[in-house]
Amino acid sequence: MFEIFVTRGAEQELRSFPPRVRRMLVEAMERLLTVEPLTPTRNRKPLRPLRAPWSTMPPVWELRVDQYRIFYDAVPEDRRVFVRAIRRKPPHRTTEDIL
Repeated sequence: MFEIFVTRGAEQELRSFPPRVRRMLVEAMERLLTVEPLTPTRNRKPLRPLRAPWSTMPPVWELRVDQYRIFYDAVPEDRRVFVRAIRRKPPHRTTEDIL
C-alpha cells in the first residue's frame, strides 16, 4: 500500500471546500491512491507533457472525483503518493485552465 502525503498548498485547497466535499475527496484519495496510484483507469491518468506550477516528480497524475481534480505524483520505490493540488473543474474548462 502507498502512503499519502498532502502538501500544505493542497491541504489549504481541501479546507476551502464544504465539509461534504472534503469528506468525498479524502475518501476517494484513501480508496484510489493507496493501491496502484500509477495505474491508468477511467478516472485516473498521467498528464503529459503538463508543466505543473508546483515542484513535482514527473509525470503529474490527475484523479477525477466528480467535478474535482486531485493532482499528484508518486515515488513507487518508497510507496509514497504526494498530493500537490486539489481543484474544482467547472464545465467547459480545461485542466490547464484550473492549474
